[in-house]
Amino acid sequence: MATIYYDKDCDLNLLKDKVIGIIGYGSQGHSQAQNLRDSGLQVIVAEAEGSPGWDKAKEDGFEVLTADLVARKADVIMILAPDTMHAKIYSQAIEDELSAGKMLMFAHGFNIHYGQIVTPEDVDVTMIAPKCPGHMLRELYVEGAGPPALIAVHQDATGKAKELALAYAKGIGSSHAGIIETTFAEETETDLFGEQAVLCGGVANLIKAGFDTLVEAGYQPEIAYFECMHEMKLIVDLFYKGGLNYMNYSVSDTAEYGGYTRGTRVVDEMTRDEMVEILAEIQDGSFAKEWILENQAGKPVFNALRRMESEELIEEVGAELRQMMPWLKKSK
Repeated sequence: MATIYYDKDCDLNLLKDKVIGIIGYGSQGHSQAQNLRDSGLQVIVAEAEGSPGWDKAKEDGFEVLTADLVARKADVIMILAPDTMHAKIYSQAIEDELSAGKMLMFAHGFNIHYGQIVTPEDVDVTMIAPKCPGHMLRELYVEGAGPPALIAVHQDATGKAKELALAYAKGIGSSHAGIIETTFAEETETDLFGEQAVLCGGVANLIKAGFDTLVEAGYQPEIAYFECMHEMKLIVDLFYKGGLNYMNYSVSDTAEYGGYTRGTRVVDEMTRDEMVEILAEIQDGSFAKEWILENQAGKPVFNALRRMESEELIEEVGAELRQMMPWLKKSK
């Protein structure tokens, strides 16, 4: 069973005399910076000078500096810029400013696990990964709560890396719910697999395949959209609240029986074999190499796929139907 830490296991005082540097003031950056500050800790922020993030952090009352100056002044450095920028930021602004006893932190293990960032041996390297979007992290903290988080220690130079990381997790509010111990490898590989095989890849393509099947059989695209896309949220909310059994309890007997008897015909052994193959590509670094090279080349495949996805019929129909539902916030 997993090791889980709570409030009683976390000593916020360990960070009271330290400066925490947040690199990037985006979704996670602004939330973590504000939560840490409201927990009584000293926080400075790094952003590109003149960027919207720079202006927003200033507006929110933070001392805002370039990444090299933040890395120089901070005892704890949390990198919350986009993952694809980490290696560049590290080599250009952070690496030369690290000194013995500092702690470098991440919210995702990709760049450490796949060797895009190699740190000196005299600094702590840890991860705290809240399991929610940034805006929710802030909202929960304001409400006196917090989401679960993951903790991992890649390098313990000071002998206090885990204790300091747990204090950081308490500072952002996650010790209320629980902090689950993992490793950089486990977090990275399971996160990538979940995104690719289930969340962003599997579910999205299942929805599109269902939509296309109904449209090609002559049903109205609008009806297909509601059945295969719109109602997905209703089912996912049931999963989220009470798991698979709660979903089955909540739907009709017809839906439950149809799910038991037909679901495994869609997600069959061939699908499971592909999942195993996808996981293997993550574990052996093949996907990481592919994605790193894609970024180095300027993302030509990524941009083409993004364009084609935006032109799918399901997107066109969905945009029209969502106009019927003014309670939905318009999304880009």
